[in-house]
Amino acid sequence: MEGGLDIFQILLESGIVVKLVLLILIACSILSWAIILQKRKAFRLISENNDKFFQYFQNSTNLIDIHEQVGQYPDSTLGTMFESGYQELRKIREKLHEAGKEKELRQYLDSNGIDALERSLKQGANVSSEKLENRLSTLASIGSITPFIGLFGTVWGIIDSFAGLASGGGSIEAVAPGIAEALVATAVGLAAAIPAVWGYNVYNSMVGKFNGQMENFGQDFLNLIERNVLISKE
Repeated sequence: MEGGLDIFQILLESGIVVKLVLLILIACSILSWAIILQKRKAFRLISENNDKFFQYFQNSTNLIDIHEQVGQYPDSTLGTMFESGYQELRKIREKLHEAGKEKELRQYLDSNGIDALERSLKQGANVSSEKLENRLSTLASIGSITPFIGLFGTVWGIIDSFAGLASGGGSIEAVAPGIAEALVATAVGLAAAIPAVWGYNVYNSMVGKFNGQMENFGQDFLNLIERNVLISKE
């Protein structure tokens, strides 16, 4: 618009501090969007794999069959949990076999409880949960600090502009571009923060959903063990 402010020209003529602030904010924005898009793809695959694996798990009562098929769902957090529990059960069987007590699996689990299996399931869930939460703290940090970085650039730019005015740099119209460039820093800071906060809240909610699924699956796995081992006759 004629007579208006050319934002790009203003930024090109801005001070080194404001330029540095804007570069930091742009880098933070690029990083946050990269994380948002990566998490979107990863969580979609996890959700799809969980649904497919759990459907297979519900339709099967044979642990070995499930174990052989779990590799078909590499992104499933439930599959990771199953493998943790299955491998622990296999270790228990091998331990009893070496002691010549392979027929006593039911008694072993019944007398000792299933604490070892529960711990292995929790370990598998913790591993998956850590992967789910990976880089979410970066989104939270970007959402928290970028508005303040932008505000710093704004304050610095305004101080610089009025310092020029106080030293005889001209009328208020002369310092208007400096004030404009300073305010742009706040706008860019908010533009970087808003998607990061949104992404963190959305994906943190999804992590809670996945954790709930894993907690329920742990009980389903133990129920399957009870049906296959504790209740069955050997």
